[in-house]
Amino acid sequence: MRSSHHVGDLAASEAAADLMLAAHGKSFHWARRFLGPTAARQATLLYAFCRLLDDIADGDAPGGEMRLRAIEARLGGDTSVDAPEADAFLGFANSAGVPVSAAQDLIAGLLFDQGEVLLQTEADLIRYAYQVAGTVGLMMAPLLGRREPRADAFAVDLGVAMQLTNIARDVLEDAHLNRRYLPAEWCDGVLPLTMREAALGDDDKTRHAVAKAVADTLRLADTYYASGLQGLTYLPLQNDVAIAIAASVYQAIGHRLRARQCAWWQGRQVVGIGGKIIRSLASLSGLSRRFQKPMVHDDHLHHALKGFDSVAALR
Repeated sequence: MRSSHHVGDLAASEAAADLMLAAHGKSFHWARRFLGPTAARQATLLYAFCRLLDDIADGDAPGGEMRLRAIEARLGGDTSVDAPEADAFLGFANSAGVPVSAAQDLIAGLLFDQGEVLLQTEADLIRYAYQVAGTVGLMMAPLLGRREPRADAFAVDLGVAMQLTNIARDVLEDAHLNRRYLPAEWCDGVLPLTMREAALGDDDKTRHAVAKAVADTLRLADTYYASGLQGLTYLPLQNDVAIAIAASVYQAIGHRLRARQCAWWQGRQVVGIGGKIIRSLASLSGLSRRFQKPMVHDDHLHHALKGFDSVAALR
C-alpha cells in the first residue's frame, strides 16, 4: 500500500505515520516500541517523510521525478517552487535539529534510482548506500538524543549497513526493475536480464557469480554494523537498546542469506516474530559497550563519501 499523505498531514495524524511504518518498516516498527515516547514520535514522522519521498521516486504518481526535484529545490532555499512536503519537513527539521543537507543527499540518491541502475565499484555501492540510508541515520541521530555530535559518523555507518543488507536481500526484485546495486567488479558485470534468466533456469555460473557478490556485500555490511553499533553508546540507554534491536533484526536477514549460501534466486529472506524476539534478546549483550572507552571513528569507512557536505561536516 502506498501513501499519498503529505508529511504535514502526518504530523497532524501520528496514527497515519504509524500505519505507514507498520506496513513498510517492520523491523523498525518492532524496535520503535522500545524507544522513549518523544523519540518514537519524531522518528516515526521522519520515517513517514522518507517513505513519502521513496513512494514518489517509485512512480506511484505521474510526474514523480519533477516532484522530487521541486522538493529538492525547496529544501535548498528556492522559495519560488511549490513543494508543501518540503515546507512541512523544514518546519519539523528546524525544530528537531535534523540536518536538511542530509535530506537533500537522500533525494539525490532517489533521483539516481530513476531508470536502469548498474553500479560499477565498491565505492559506488557505499556512496549509494549513504545517500538512501546513511542520510536517514544522520537525520535520526538528533531525534534519538545523541549526546555528542561525533556520534553522527557512527549513525551514518549504521544506515549504510542496513542498506547493504537491503541490497543483498533484494537482488532478484531489483533485477526485475533493471537495477543492479551489486558492483560489476564483484559479479563479473552480470546484467539484470541475465540475473532474471538465471533465477528461472539453471545458469550456475551466473548464480554463483551473483551469490559471491551478495556474500561480499554482507561482509561489507558487517564492517559498517560493527562501527554503527559502537556509536550507540552516545544515545540514552533506552534508545541505545531500541536501535540495537532494530540493527540486530536487520543483520539477521544477512545471517539467513548466508545460511542458504546466498541463494538470491530463491527470493527475499525475512525474520519472523520468533526471530525478532531472539535477536532482540541477543542484542542486549552489546550493552557492555557502554562501559568501554568510546570508540574513535574509522574515517576510512567514509573514504568513498568525499564530496558530500553532510559527511564532510562530521570530521
